[in-house]
Amino acid sequence: MPANDIGVIGLAVMGQNLARNIASRGFHVAVYNRTAERTDAFIREHPEPRLMPAYDLKHVVDSLKRPRRVLLMVQAGKPVDAMIEQLKPLLEPGDMIIDGGNSFFLDTERRAQDLQAAGIHFLGVGISGGEEGALRGPSIMPGGQPEAYEAIAPIFTAIAARAPDGSPCVAYMGQRSAGHYVKMVHNGIEYGDMQLIAEAYDLLSRGAGLAEAALADIFAEWNRAELQSFLIEITANILRTVDPETGQPLVNLILDTAQQKGTGKWTSQNSFDLGIPIPTINAAVEARQLSALKDERVAASQVLRGPARSFDGDRSALVEDVRAALYASKICAYAQGMALLRAASEEYGYGLNLADIAAIWRAGCIIRARFLDDVSAAFRRSPGLPNLLLDEEFAARLRQRETQWRRVLCTAIELGIPTPAMSSALAYYDAYRSARLPANLTQAQRDYFGAHTYQRVDRPGTFHTEW
Repeated sequence: MPANDIGVIGLAVMGQNLARNIASRGFHVAVYNRTAERTDAFIREHPEPRLMPAYDLKHVVDSLKRPRRVLLMVQAGKPVDAMIEQLKPLLEPGDMIIDGGNSFFLDTERRAQDLQAAGIHFLGVGISGGEEGALRGPSIMPGGQPEAYEAIAPIFTAIAARAPDGSPCVAYMGQRSAGHYVKMVHNGIEYGDMQLIAEAYDLLSRGAGLAEAALADIFAEWNRAELQSFLIEITANILRTVDPETGQPLVNLILDTAQQKGTGKWTSQNSFDLGIPIPTINAAVEARQLSALKDERVAASQVLRGPARSFDGDRSALVEDVRAALYASKICAYAQGMALLRAASEEYGYGLNLADIAAIWRAGCIIRARFLDDVSAAFRRSPGLPNLLLDEEFAARLRQRETQWRRVLCTAIELGIPTPAMSSALAYYDAYRSARLPANLTQAQRDYFGAHTYQRVDRPGTFHTEW
């Protein structure tokens, strides 16, 4: 008689750790990998009686309780399609396939429609937290048919991270591709958050000349207050790590080229499709692209000159200013991400609950932070809030830090330290708070060269001028 509650296909580190997490919560798991050697090695290393090895897909499916639940942890893209095609003949109406990888949301949309026609449920599930989160408790963002989520909810609830108030960091996101869309935007915000932290580090390190040990103490101190987050925590740990071979701070020996897997780029691309400005996230994506031009940058450093001055001010005061600027910029990055989620919810019919999304990001995921309690509370206070910047509490926090924010960016410009994300965050704030922007001139130019017409502020209608 079938005994397994779920099958996990794909035993790279994330798949292995999720399988172990599920088994540790009392569920029976069939595990399968395309290469039998990896399956055998996994079982040898983790001889858990609730983990059952399977060596072909039929073996996996036949071992599962009905309705069958199959979790794919394979590489996004064509491998997911290939695995679905192999599974479809083995499954029956009412069974479900769960894609737990970082799939592009439009791929998930297509797969959901295809499988629905076959009577098979499909969940596209964003899972955040990295390898450790997969094992100890990730943040889980499921999208698909509500009845399919209800069938898998006991497992997801059991394995999810727990927020400080004890609630599980999992919630149903919405129909079809909603889960993968939310995960995509999570990763876009993650790009912004990481770039903002990198700019704060660069300004204090290269700009103000603070050593890595001192910077580690600064970030550790920041992690005890309003900036408390996983990313700030690991930044302090990174800065404190010494290379055992050279005795130098390890961070200084890492090549300054940041890679990316595509989720940040997808977020930027979709923001243009929906017409929602997310300049801080875009700047973070572009910063990674610029970092990849290492050879060009090295050559340019010999040709292009910047300020010759060094920082000669009060370093303690600068540290406090940078903390305030980082926090203010972070608010803008999250505001942009949440605004994009709101627009996508309307465009794609997801019905996203922004308060719930912020709540399940409070633990388990990469952007987990104390700050998210307040983000969730803002959208609970006002579910129709069009932008986080309009929440009075967040608006007050920005007002309190505005002078420091501007001072930090002036210092960065004077020292020639690039701060694309932090600068874009302040520009976003200034643009969003402006009742009038110079777009009147832009529209006049468009009418001048292309007869695109314009509207007037003093009377209704559409106008064109023979300039």
